[in-house]
Amino acid sequence: MSTSKHTLYDVPVSNNGARCRLILYKKQMPSDEVQIISPMDLGGLKSAEYLSLNPQGKMPCLSINSDEPSSIPESDTICRYLMSRYANVGPSFLPDNYKSNLIARLHDMYITTIQGCLYKAAPPFGIFMTRSKAIDELKRQLDIIDELVEDEGLYLTGDDVSLGDVSLFPTIVFVKFMFPKFGESALLPTKLEKWYNEVIKNDADFAKVHKEILTALNKWSDGGRWDSIWMAGLRDEENETIFDKIINGDIPASVVYDDEDVLAFKDIAPAAPAHVLVIPKDRANLSSLRKASKDHIEILGKMLMVAGDIAKDETLGFTGNGARLVINDGADGGQEVPHLHMHVLGGRKMEWPPG
Repeated sequence: MSTSKHTLYDVPVSNNGARCRLILYKKQMPSDEVQIISPMDLGGLKSAEYLSLNPQGKMPCLSINSDEPSSIPESDTICRYLMSRYANVGPSFLPDNYKSNLIARLHDMYITTIQGCLYKAAPPFGIFMTRSKAIDELKRQLDIIDELVEDEGLYLTGDDVSLGDVSLFPTIVFVKFMFPKFGESALLPTKLEKWYNEVIKNDADFAKVHKEILTALNKWSDGGRWDSIWMAGLRDEENETIFDKIINGDIPASVVYDDEDVLAFKDIAPAAPAHVLVIPKDRANLSSLRKASKDHIEILGKMLMVAGDIAKDETLGFTGNGARLVINDGADGGQEVPHLHMHVLGGRKMEWPPG
């Protein structure tokens, strides 16, 4: 059994665990009070011993080593415990400014829930099923937080380090490192960029955590973590097609449906009395159906929904008694345009087998 009063199970790459480490570093906590070790020392996150401490199998987790041992999962709860337990040691992290708690809350509710879009292989990313939408939302949340940053002082809410600082900073290290891998600028909104650079320069504990996380992220990168991730190592590098020109308005089309993701228009060489093409506006590597991956679940579902609605539209020539949905895939499938498209055919009884 550990001789330390507490054990924090965490690893350097954990941005949520890093907020706990920052509190410990700022309070200059000795190892006999809180010892930091890896969950691998217990056999890993899914080992029976670790799951007995944190049934979620996540990091970080704080073990309270007393006569009646207990454990605390979830980084925000751990931080608040440490701030209370060691209230008389070092900074309080509770400045007289409501924005500290608000920034921490916005971070936990709207950023950590979708941050996986920057390093996980496939969706979902919180409520988002597409990586691009999750990244756009992450940027929007950073803009919101930027509005809360005080103009004066080293930290987010002024001269005193806050819970908002230690919560947000490790995630921003992730963002600065990972955004460029997805073609995004590493520059943050103005006040956040200034805060990030200044706190690394002027606060040794933040600089320490910055180095810890970056060292671990570089190992991820060297190991090819992003090589097979869509929008990072994988990109759509095929040439534009006639469909891109229709989407951009360079070529006219008889459009029957149009939203932010899907476009549908009448086929100029109809193979049935009613013949509509349904396409994704962003090809996103879907030059053929065989390239579909988990990143495409949402758009494929939307295309089917749109196709179903079109097949019920008698004003387009459909009978209301059914239609045929066709996806030609590759040369053997008769595909002519390398941009995934669904043919919705109707207006007459279809024969089987097709040609």
